[in-house]
Amino acid sequence: MAALPAQMTAIAIRSPGGPEVLTAEPRPVPEPGDREILIEVAAAGVNRPDVMQRMGLYPPPPGAPDIPGLEIAGEVVACGTGVTRWKKGDKVMALVVGGGYAEFCIAHESHALPVPAGLSLTEAAAIPETFFTVWYNAFERGRLAARETLLVHGGSSGIGTTAIQLAAAFGARVITTAGTPEKCEACRKLGADVAINYKTEDFVAVTKQATSDRGADLVLDIVGGDYIDRNYEAAAVEGRIVQIAFQSSSRATVDFRRLMLKRLTHTGSTLRARSVADKGAIARAVEAKVLPLIAAGRVKPVIDSTFPLREAAAAHARMESSQHIGKIVLTL
Repeated sequence: MAALPAQMTAIAIRSPGGPEVLTAEPRPVPEPGDREILIEVAAAGVNRPDVMQRMGLYPPPPGAPDIPGLEIAGEVVACGTGVTRWKKGDKVMALVVGGGYAEFCIAHESHALPVPAGLSLTEAAAIPETFFTVWYNAFERGRLAARETLLVHGGSSGIGTTAIQLAAAFGARVITTAGTPEKCEACRKLGADVAINYKTEDFVAVTKQATSDRGADLVLDIVGGDYIDRNYEAAAVEGRIVQIAFQSSSRATVDFRRLMLKRLTHTGSTLRARSVADKGAIARAVEAKVLPLIAAGRVKPVIDSTFPLREAAAAHARMESSQHIGKIVLTL
């Protein structure tokens, strides 16, 4: 293999603002440290936190690169000290703390997974951030079990399309919300039992109706705002609500009596700031429980569109249009 270049192309955020602030610029190729691998990036997933970071609302954690991008797939081209699992030439997909929008990116060896047979690197790049988030929040934190009902908001998003498929694969019943008839139909094709157009229907009423007035055992919410109070209404007795984003607002006026009367649990988490060990544990769980489903073709990332790395601004504009169904991926 030829020697690694000293410089690479990366997408920088010139200043907080709209998609147009994303610009390609030369950067030094990073060097892997202890237990880190350097990956030549073939594709990088685009996620809402990248958009938030670009707008100046989600700064990278201390020590993380200022280059956006939280998930990648590609080939290992260098290994730091102490790396035991991977070697040069391995094809991997990885969760990263940042730096994904670039030709080369560092990942901790425990946050990388093998690319399942039959999956392209573009598809693989759409897995780590979304599948780690859904696995941890729906199944570990939310304790979703077979025959329970999941209500997932934003069913046509990357998180939504993943949650629908995984919940259905593990035997849960799935109710979801989306904003157009086309998106609702896409959700049903992925395995949702009920898809609610939130612009024309009341998700609380439809959820109650679909569950014989029982409500949802688990609510996975990326919206926040006035959905929080309505989630309490839509939840079953002993229901769990897991908050993973706030596309509306992180503040809400809520009647907490429902929390007591229904004995609800409302929790939440973020992924990026978690410890290396925490993310490694999630990676191992995903490898054991989810990768076999992907390898068997029972679950797969839904790709909405791909854009060349240098067109990251167009990819962000696509995400902010909210017209996408599934994941948006940058390709190199």
